[in-house]
Amino acid sequence: MPTKTNREIYNERILQATLDRAYHAFSNPSLLKEWWGPEGFTNTIHEFDLRPGGKWLLTMHGPNNVNYENTSVFKTIKPQQLVSWSRTSKPLFDMEVEFIELNDSETQISFRMIFETASDCEKLRTFVGPKNEENFDRLEKVLLNVSV
Repeated sequence: MPTKTNREIYNERILQATLDRAYHAFSNPSLLKEWWGPEGFTNTIHEFDLRPGGKWLLTMHGPNNVNYENTSVFKTIKPQQLVSWSRTSKPLFDMEVEFIELNDSETQISFRMIFETASDCEKLRTFVGPKNEENFDRLEKVLLNVSV
């Protein structure tokens, strides 16, 4: 679904992958670390407790040699459907990642970032939207080698 309010950033992509493969690339930290974040970033995942109330702690290592600490708490886990979390490090927002099986070989993935205020959202919109697309580009490359 497209953005519903001026507090949201929404991106979606149709992946040439089964729902099982697409979800596995997210739910398996050893795969997730390979594609999470914009082009040029690498990740160290310190904790990935994929359950409601579980923590996700990671360090994103930027191409500029700056480390970005990310902390989040998972809210909703519906395997192969929806994963949501709240970031507890800045910038603060809620994130929803949705998986929709389109057919036997295609899956739609979407990112919905929900900010507290429209102002908070607008500060990041022009930067984050294109970076989410880079995330999807990286995911597509990882999916070429994922089997479940």
